[in-house]
Amino acid sequence: MRKLLKKVFGSPEARALKSYEKRIEDVNALAAKYKKLSDTQLKAKTAEFKKLISEDKKTLDDILPEAFALVREASTRVLGQRHFDVQLIGGIAMHEGNVAEMKTGEGKTLVATLPIYLNALSGQGVHLVTVNDYLAQRDAGWMGGIYDFLGMTVSVIISQASYIYDTQHENTEHDDERLKHLRPITRQEAYAADITYGMNSEFGFDYLRDNMVQEAGQLRQRDLHYAIVDEVDSILIDEARTPLIISAPSSSSGSSYSLFSQVARRLEPKDYEVDEKRRAAALTDDGVDKVQQILGLDNLYTPENVQVIYHLEQALRAETLFKKDKDYVVTPDGEIVIVDEFTGRLLHGRRYNEGLHQAIEAKEGVDVQQESVTLATISYQNYFRLYKKLAGMTGTAKTEEQEFQEVYDLNVVEVPTNRPLIRDDRTDRIYATEKGKFTALVEDVKQLQKKGQPVLIGTVSIEKNEVVSKLLARAGVEHSVLNAKHHEQEATIVAKAGNKGAVTLATNIAGRGTDIKLSEEIQKLGGLVVAGSERHEARRIDNQLRGRGGRQGEPGMTQFYVSAEDDLMRIFGGDRIKNLMSRLGVDETTPIENNTLSKAIENAQKKVESHNFDARKNVVQYDDVMNRHRKATYVLRQEILKSQDISQHIYDLISEEAASITASYADKAKEFKKEMEAVIPLPNQQIKSITAAPAESRAQKAAEISLKSYKDRVKRLGQEAMRKLERALYLQALDTAWMQHLENMQHLREGITWRSIGQRDPLVEYRREGQSMFERMQEELRNNVVQFIFRAEPPDEPEEVVETELTRAAQSAVEGGAQPSASRQARRLRAAEPKSADVKVTVSSTDKPKSDKNRGQGSTKAQRKRKKKARRRK
Repeated sequence: MRKLLKKVFGSPEARALKSYEKRIEDVNALAAKYKKLSDTQLKAKTAEFKKLISEDKKTLDDILPEAFALVREASTRVLGQRHFDVQLIGGIAMHEGNVAEMKTGEGKTLVATLPIYLNALSGQGVHLVTVNDYLAQRDAGWMGGIYDFLGMTVSVIISQASYIYDTQHENTEHDDERLKHLRPITRQEAYAADITYGMNSEFGFDYLRDNMVQEAGQLRQRDLHYAIVDEVDSILIDEARTPLIISAPSSSSGSSYSLFSQVARRLEPKDYEVDEKRRAAALTDDGVDKVQQILGLDNLYTPENVQVIYHLEQALRAETLFKKDKDYVVTPDGEIVIVDEFTGRLLHGRRYNEGLHQAIEAKEGVDVQQESVTLATISYQNYFRLYKKLAGMTGTAKTEEQEFQEVYDLNVVEVPTNRPLIRDDRTDRIYATEKGKFTALVEDVKQLQKKGQPVLIGTVSIEKNEVVSKLLARAGVEHSVLNAKHHEQEATIVAKAGNKGAVTLATNIAGRGTDIKLSEEIQKLGGLVVAGSERHEARRIDNQLRGRGGRQGEPGMTQFYVSAEDDLMRIFGGDRIKNLMSRLGVDETTPIENNTLSKAIENAQKKVESHNFDARKNVVQYDDVMNRHRKATYVLRQEILKSQDISQHIYDLISEEAASITASYADKAKEFKKEMEAVIPLPNQQIKSITAAPAESRAQKAAEISLKSYKDRVKRLGQEAMRKLERALYLQALDTAWMQHLENMQHLREGITWRSIGQRDPLVEYRREGQSMFERMQEELRNNVVQFIFRAEPPDEPEEVVETELTRAAQSAVEGGAQPSASRQARRLRAAEPKSADVKVTVSSTDKPKSDKNRGQGSTKAQRKRKKKARRRK
């Protein structure tokens, strides 16, 4: 259907590019005018544009030609770089909320200045999102001169630090000239800037932290207005399978992981089946028998052995599917650090969830860290969909266009290159064995080095990187190694990668944001040769590697070396290719260059991409359920946080709770009295007056009396003290309820797939039960807030303050520091013990319930009774 529509109506992309032509003409027509203006006159244009927007009600589209022409002239004066017309196309595409696909070397960093400046004129803040801290600092420092020239402030946020571009500041910590004007500031100051550069995870974590703070003054981010995502396919697609999670350690012991790691090591291949496509491992019948024998169990699959199965599955996955120096590295101090499979970079601070990280720690014999409890979480998909307008740029997006449209409502616009691409992309060389492939690769590299032509060799993992490095050294090929273990020298290694005879061996770490400069002499020799040591799961990653050569019309050549033993080939039919080569009598060092086989490899990649798309789609479908709950909770929390007076909220909660209790115990005076005493402590005389009222007005009577009791309490404590107390109690109760809800939803998610056995759709069941759980959370929240509104007292002395482990863990996460332990018991503590900057409270010894058991379980049981009765009445 798409092909038919394209044939009849033409490509939407072609129509978009045609519509941009007029605007580019308008921008070019202003060039001479702006060139005549002095620096002072150019700077004054920013204030003029802001006035046109705020007072004359002009739109950003109205002033686009002038804004783009201004940025182009400022860039020419500050950096000596003038935007090409094709770069203006990229700028317009991103301003309109599209993904601009621009080939590597086309200057995406400079292109972004156009829509960033234009959208920053609205005064609402613009975010430029990068894939790592270095690029965030580099690009902010590099482009900061343009923004500063035009009177815009530009900041950068990275892990544990924030900076602002300041021409008066000289940073002596860095050799890179582009970083020397970055001055340290607070996070709030960074987000208050007109333009903020930063790493993707930092933006997401700051959003979560903002929904954990206890005071409005601690908020970091403003409203999410407009963001441009650099390397958008990497961030919105590759990393979208892993949600952002802020957690605190729980008190669970790690000894179980060590035990089950030993069990997994005693199993033989016949005892389990491994599915590499799904990254899953399961015991065979023989394996079940052996585990039962080792553990002394009669039946592994009984309800009481659920935890045994859980630990065993993770230990088996860690043993069979997760490889050292490919999926993770072990640091000298015994830390397991995940390796990003797409970029090859180390993901410090990230951990596998559901106990897998602990299982790997046990496997490697390092200290097993505590399991964690989730304080806040969001998927990348749902975080970036919070922006009012979103755009992106990358060299490789077209292969994922469907996902961009379906998940983010983003269209992909292919931007033409400034100069024709003359790079020679050769057909894959396919070998029977990995040994034969590497032998051929090393020999070819040796000959190229003799010729003087620089070579960049790409590997898919640190493990393969080190294997090839040993082979090159054995062959006498001098080379540089770039991977996550040597990332500190990245800038130096890349700077020399285009030198005569240079051989650079790199993981995917060299695939993005890397600009290899070539001299005239090197271009005459044929330019940079890019050699891929195997195909990656995703075609985009291969294309990123190819894109290191042939930039801006330079010559270059790319060649991939593939073997039937490579992971991709082996999982998707490598045996058939190997058998075919055997029948043809091809030895292991003789390659086949065949378009049909290359097509088969590409089809294998498409299968993996499709599988990964389904996995990400699955993540976002389930997270969409949580997202509805998250939005409702966070909107309420922000309202409470920013309000000095929430008495109207309290009125509503008390009225609803009183009416609910009355309706549930309409004909049971004794039970009604007991429940009211547990939640809203009223004198016996007032309770009797409620039960004596006519049935139709009893709920209203209960609400009126309860509200009068509340107002009397406000008079006794004083308005100011009560307002602070209410706000602190509400926030703490809400945070406790939300964290418990996250845990409950996680448990539901883990077990919901079994519903498919009963011919029920797990997602539908998850939505239905999740909504029911959220409604229960709201009921319990209301019950908790009302209980403690009538019981909590401001302390007479500071030492009376009781601080929960939960509060400390949350506050530590908000501050971005180390996270203390939070026991399971602490997680379930009620909201009687909040802590904030202005108010600290304790539970009054005279008013609190007789026991914690009555306080917690009794009210919950009563709520269930009330709900059951309400359903019967319906």
